[in-house]
Amino acid sequence: MIAALEELGAYVESKRRDCVLTWDVTNGELNIDVAPSSIVDFVDFLKVDSTCRFSSLVDITAVDYTGRVKRFDVVYHFLSMYQNHRIRLRISIREEEMVPSITEVHPSANWFEREVFDMYGVLFSGHPDLRRILTDYGFRGYPLRKDFPTTGYTEVRYDEMEKRVVYEPVSLVQEYRQFDFMSPWEGAEYILPGDEKETESS
Repeated sequence: MIAALEELGAYVESKRRDCVLTWDVTNGELNIDVAPSSIVDFVDFLKVDSTCRFSSLVDITAVDYTGRVKRFDVVYHFLSMYQNHRIRLRISIREEEMVPSITEVHPSANWFEREVFDMYGVLFSGHPDLRRILTDYGFRGYPLRKDFPTTGYTEVRYDEMEKRVVYEPVSLVQEYRQFDFMSPWEGAEYILPGDEKETESS
Protein backbone atom coordinates (compact mmCIF):
# COMPACT_ATOMS: atom_id res chain seq x y z
CA MET A 1 0.00 0.00 0.00
CA ILE A 2 2.79 2.45 0.94
CA ALA A 3 4.63 1.69 -2.30
CA ALA A 4 1.47 2.35 -4.31
CA LEU A 5 0.96 5.71 -2.59
CA GLU A 6 4.59 6.69 -3.14
CA GLU A 7 4.21 5.79 -6.80
CA LEU A 8 1.03 7.88 -6.96
CA GLY A 9 2.77 10.81 -5.25
CA ALA A 10 5.61 10.72 -7.78
CA TYR A 11 3.09 10.51 -10.63
CA VAL A 12 1.07 13.48 -9.38
CA GLU A 13 4.21 15.57 -8.90
CA SER A 14 5.44 14.77 -12.40
CA LYS A 15 2.10 15.74 -13.91
CA ARG A 16 1.48 18.92 -11.89
CA ARG A 17 4.82 20.43 -10.91
CA ASP A 18 3.13 23.84 -11.10
CA CYS A 19 0.88 22.94 -8.17
CA VAL A 20 2.78 20.51 -5.93
CA LEU A 21 5.18 22.10 -3.43
CA THR A 22 6.07 18.95 -1.45
CA TRP A 23 4.59 15.53 -0.77
CA ASP A 24 5.07 12.53 1.52
CA VAL A 25 3.32 9.37 2.70
CA THR A 26 2.45 9.32 6.42
CA ASN A 27 0.15 6.94 8.32
CA GLY A 28 -0.97 5.26 5.10
CA GLU A 29 -2.07 8.50 3.44
CA LEU A 30 -0.57 10.61 0.70
CA ASN A 31 -0.02 14.21 1.86
CA ILE A 32 0.55 16.98 -0.67
CA ASP A 33 1.32 20.65 -0.01
CA VAL A 34 -0.28 22.75 -2.74
CA ALA A 35 0.14 26.37 -3.82
CA PRO A 36 -3.07 28.19 -2.75
CA SER A 37 -3.62 29.79 -6.15
CA SER A 38 -3.55 26.35 -7.81
CA ILE A 39 -5.97 24.53 -5.51
CA VAL A 40 -8.99 24.55 -7.86
CA ASP A 41 -7.08 23.31 -10.92
CA PHE A 42 -5.26 20.71 -8.84
CA VAL A 43 -8.46 19.36 -7.26
CA ASP A 44 -10.02 19.15 -10.72
CA PHE A 45 -6.96 17.24 -11.98
CA LEU A 46 -7.19 14.76 -9.09
CA LYS A 47 -10.86 14.20 -9.84
CA VAL A 48 -10.68 13.59 -13.60
CA ASP A 49 -7.24 12.04 -14.09
CA SER A 50 -7.66 8.33 -14.83
CA THR A 51 -4.78 7.34 -12.54
CA CYS A 52 -6.08 9.38 -9.58
CA ARG A 53 -9.91 9.54 -9.73
CA PHE A 54 -10.30 11.20 -6.32
CA SER A 55 -14.00 11.83 -6.86
CA SER A 56 -15.15 11.91 -3.22
CA LEU A 57 -14.52 14.97 -1.06
CA VAL A 58 -14.48 13.69 2.52
CA ASP A 59 -13.77 16.85 4.50
CA ILE A 60 -12.31 20.35 4.56
CA THR A 61 -10.92 21.73 7.80
CA ALA A 62 -8.24 24.11 9.04
CA VAL A 63 -5.46 24.32 11.63
CA ASP A 64 -4.50 27.53 13.44
CA TYR A 65 -0.78 28.20 13.99
CA THR A 66 -0.90 31.51 15.83
CA GLY A 67 2.84 32.14 15.88
CA ARG A 68 3.36 31.59 12.17
CA VAL A 69 3.33 34.21 9.40
CA LYS A 70 1.09 31.93 7.34
CA ARG A 71 -1.26 31.41 10.24
CA PHE A 72 -3.67 28.85 8.80
CA ASP A 73 -3.40 25.51 7.05
CA VAL A 74 -6.53 24.64 5.09
CA VAL A 75 -6.70 20.86 4.79
CA TYR A 76 -8.68 18.83 2.23
CA HIS A 77 -9.33 15.07 2.43
CA PHE A 78 -10.29 13.09 -0.68
CA LEU A 79 -11.07 9.44 -1.36
CA SER A 80 -10.68 7.47 -4.56
CA MET A 81 -13.18 4.62 -4.35
CA TYR A 82 -11.83 3.31 -7.67
CA GLN A 83 -8.22 3.04 -6.50
CA ASN A 84 -9.00 2.65 -2.76
CA HIS A 85 -6.63 5.50 -1.90
CA ARG A 86 -6.88 8.52 0.37
CA ILE A 87 -5.15 11.83 -0.14
CA ARG A 88 -4.69 14.91 2.05
CA LEU A 89 -4.05 18.32 0.49
CA ARG A 90 -2.73 21.21 2.54
CA ILE A 91 -2.38 24.88 1.71
CA SER A 92 -0.79 27.49 4.01
CA ILE A 93 -2.23 31.00 4.04
CA ARG A 94 -1.92 34.29 5.90
CA GLU A 95 -4.77 35.40 8.15
CA GLU A 96 -6.11 37.94 5.65
CA GLU A 97 -5.55 35.77 2.57
CA MET A 98 -8.51 34.36 0.63
CA VAL A 99 -8.70 30.76 -0.61
CA PRO A 100 -10.32 29.96 -3.97
CA SER A 101 -13.51 27.95 -3.46
CA ILE A 102 -13.62 24.45 -4.97
CA THR A 103 -17.43 24.33 -5.09
CA GLU A 104 -17.40 24.33 -8.91
CA VAL A 105 -15.41 21.08 -8.87
CA HIS A 106 -17.02 19.55 -5.78
CA PRO A 107 -20.44 21.07 -4.95
CA SER A 108 -20.31 19.27 -1.58
CA ALA A 109 -17.53 21.69 -0.57
CA ASN A 110 -20.19 24.34 -0.01
CA TRP A 111 -21.00 23.49 3.61
CA PHE A 112 -17.42 22.42 4.43
CA GLU A 113 -16.09 25.82 3.35
CA ARG A 114 -18.85 27.59 5.27
CA GLU A 115 -17.86 25.65 8.40
CA VAL A 116 -14.18 26.61 8.01
CA PHE A 117 -15.25 30.24 7.56
CA ASP A 118 -17.53 30.07 10.61
CA MET A 119 -15.00 28.41 12.91
CA TYR A 120 -11.72 29.99 11.71
CA GLY A 121 -12.68 33.10 9.72
CA VAL A 122 -10.99 31.84 6.54
CA LEU A 123 -12.58 33.48 3.47
CA PHE A 124 -13.25 31.50 0.28
CA SER A 125 -13.37 33.59 -2.89
CA GLY A 126 -16.00 32.52 -5.42
CA HIS A 127 -18.14 30.74 -2.84
CA PRO A 128 -21.85 31.03 -3.78
CA ASP A 129 -23.15 31.64 -0.23
CA LEU A 130 -20.39 32.22 2.32
CA ARG A 131 -22.16 32.78 5.65
CA ARG A 132 -22.10 31.21 9.08
CA ILE A 133 -23.41 27.66 9.35
CA LEU A 134 -22.92 26.46 12.96
CA THR A 135 -23.06 29.66 15.01
CA ASP A 136 -25.86 32.23 15.07
CA TYR A 137 -26.07 35.22 12.73
CA GLY A 138 -25.04 37.72 15.39
CA PHE A 139 -22.12 35.64 16.68
CA ARG A 140 -18.82 37.49 17.12
CA GLY A 141 -15.44 35.88 16.57
CA TYR A 142 -14.29 32.48 15.33
CA PRO A 143 -14.50 29.74 18.01
CA LEU A 144 -11.71 27.41 16.79
CA ARG A 145 -9.04 30.10 16.58
CA LYS A 146 -6.52 29.61 19.36
CA ASP A 147 -6.84 33.22 20.49
CA PHE A 148 -10.63 32.98 20.89
CA PRO A 149 -11.54 33.46 24.58
CA THR A 150 -12.74 30.26 26.23
CA THR A 151 -15.83 32.04 27.58
CA GLY A 152 -16.70 33.64 24.25
CA TYR A 153 -18.00 37.18 23.93
CA THR A 154 -21.74 36.84 24.38
CA GLU A 155 -24.15 34.60 26.20
CA VAL A 156 -27.31 33.43 24.47
CA ARG A 157 -30.40 32.48 26.48
CA TYR A 158 -34.17 32.43 26.20
CA ASP A 159 -35.79 35.16 28.26
CA GLU A 160 -39.18 34.12 29.72
CA MET A 161 -40.22 37.72 30.35
CA GLU A 162 -39.43 38.94 26.82
CA LYS A 163 -40.44 35.63 25.20
CA ARG A 164 -37.42 35.69 22.89
CA VAL A 165 -33.74 34.80 22.66
CA VAL A 166 -31.51 37.53 24.11
CA TYR A 167 -27.79 38.18 23.78
CA GLU A 168 -25.80 39.44 26.75
CA PRO A 169 -22.10 40.12 27.29
CA VAL A 170 -20.35 37.33 29.16
CA SER A 171 -19.44 38.39 32.68
CA LEU A 172 -17.81 36.00 35.13
CA VAL A 173 -17.35 37.21 38.69
CA GLN A 174 -13.76 36.89 39.88
CA GLU A 175 -14.43 34.22 42.53
CA TYR A 176 -15.32 31.76 39.75
CA ARG A 177 -11.96 32.28 38.05
CA GLN A 178 -9.98 29.96 40.31
CA PHE A 179 -7.19 28.62 38.16
CA ASP A 180 -5.29 25.72 39.67
CA PHE A 181 -1.89 25.51 38.01
CA MET A 182 -0.69 22.80 40.44
CA SER A 183 -2.96 20.03 39.20
CA PRO A 184 -3.06 16.88 41.36
CA TRP A 185 -2.60 14.92 38.16
CA GLU A 186 0.85 16.48 37.85
CA GLY A 187 1.84 15.73 41.45
CA ALA A 188 0.85 18.78 43.48
CA GLU A 189 3.02 19.71 46.45
CA TYR A 190 0.05 20.71 48.61
CA ILE A 191 -2.60 18.53 50.31
CA LEU A 192 -6.17 18.98 49.14
CA PRO A 193 -8.95 19.03 51.78
CA GLY A 194 -9.95 15.44 52.56
CA ASP A 195 -6.59 13.96 51.56
CA GLU A 196 -5.11 14.19 55.07
CA LYS A 197 -6.23 10.62 55.87
CA GLU A 198 -4.27 9.28 52.92
CA THR A 199 -1.12 10.90 54.27
CA GLU A 200 -1.71 9.56 57.78
CA SER A 201 -2.34 5.97 56.61
CA SER A 202 0.79 5.88 54.45
